[in-house]
Amino acid sequence: MFPETPNESAKDELIAALRAEIAALKAQLSELERRLGLNSSNSGKPPSSDGLKKPARVKNLRERSDRKPGGQKGHEGKTLRQVADPDDVVDHYPVACSMCGAGLEPETSVGHNARQVFDLPEPHPLVVTEHRAHDCQCVACGTKTRASFPDGVNAPVQYGPRIGAFVLYLLHYQLLPEKRLAELMADLFGVKLVTATIARISQDCARRFQEFAAVVRDHVAAAPVKHMDETGFRIGGKTNWLHIASTTLLTFYRVCAKRGSLLANVVGIVVHDHWKPYYTMQGVLHALCNAHHLRELKALIEIEKEDWARKMQRALRRACHAANLARDRDGPLKPSLIALIERRYDAILAEGLVFHEAQAPLGQPVKGGGKRRGRAPRRTGHNLIARLSTRKHDVLRFLHDARVPFTNNQAERDGRMMKLRQKISGGFRSEQGADDFGVIRSLLSTAKKQGWDLLSTLTTDPQRLIATLRLG
Repeated sequence: MFPETPNESAKDELIAALRAEIAALKAQLSELERRLGLNSSNSGKPPSSDGLKKPARVKNLRERSDRKPGGQKGHEGKTLRQVADPDDVVDHYPVACSMCGAGLEPETSVGHNARQVFDLPEPHPLVVTEHRAHDCQCVACGTKTRASFPDGVNAPVQYGPRIGAFVLYLLHYQLLPEKRLAELMADLFGVKLVTATIARISQDCARRFQEFAAVVRDHVAAAPVKHMDETGFRIGGKTNWLHIASTTLLTFYRVCAKRGSLLANVVGIVVHDHWKPYYTMQGVLHALCNAHHLRELKALIEIEKEDWARKMQRALRRACHAANLARDRDGPLKPSLIALIERRYDAILAEGLVFHEAQAPLGQPVKGGGKRRGRAPRRTGHNLIARLSTRKHDVLRFLHDARVPFTNNQAERDGRMMKLRQKISGGFRSEQGADDFGVIRSLLSTAKKQGWDLLSTLTTDPQRLIATLRLG
């Protein structure tokens, strides 16, 4: 063979470089197409990011149960029913006989048919209570002594605690902006408030329930199982972080400048979404949110068409169904069934690993045209297999401990309304305002879980609420 000429050698190098660049561009195109296919149903993206292209929800990620749709047996209904003692009665009598046309009087009534209408009362003017602290003169020495005003009666003119509770309920639970809240109070009740007064009511409430929030925090940290999550919070134009720690009966919110500022003194089991800093917590066990795994598997099924992901999705759903049935029977899963589920789990991971190891390596360009350092990048499915394998015990902890749920939906539900607050009213102007909001929402969310009346809770002594907290 004749030696290659310089021109031929340069041509081969150019062809090799172009092929590498084409492979890298194909990999980039594939990744961009994958991102376009992601939405809230197959990834961790929030539903609000779907916009007007929100996909129709045609199937649920949960395994189908044998329960019929609607309220279950023993469920307390909420149907509107007639009361025995109505507040007002309006009698209606026929004017004439429907047969012969003779006139009829009320005294001819031999029975009636009743229908009741439930409605709001007419708005009434505010009830004004005047407190008079009398001066009494002693007949023995002539000294005048003035009585003390009750606690909370501090100014010549002020609004009472029920108005304050109503303002706090609308502001921090129903999430009305301050200006709209002021308009509502004026239109419905004739109470004219300025936004500064609303802000002061909120600050006073947060100060009063600071200790209650601290007690809830300590109870959540000491709970056998707790849920944790975090979300971005805009304060003063900068991104801060709202940390959520909750149980089925308690909720604690905490605003921090840094995302990694985790709750201290935590013991027991922490349910979370595999955010790595949670694994730096000492002395705790972990349980991963399988709702996240199901969404990631759904993306691999719909976009990458990976068969192992379909099998794993089905296996996890069936495992959840089996755990729920055992929980309904107030008994643990049989060890033989747990072993069967784990063997199936391992087999699917092995199948997925074989599939990905047979794939060509990802080609991604390196700036400057040099060689990439470190481990070659892996595909999304390959990374998920590694996580499901490494964290197997945390993924399947719900099989071994009936207290552990299949998902971290508790924390996500507790965080959903906090994000809605920002969408309605925007961010917070100051850290103090955000902290106050966290304290009051800790109170209101916990009160809702405890079954307390929210308006009464806002006017009750914090120490009394602390004494009646149910922990589990």
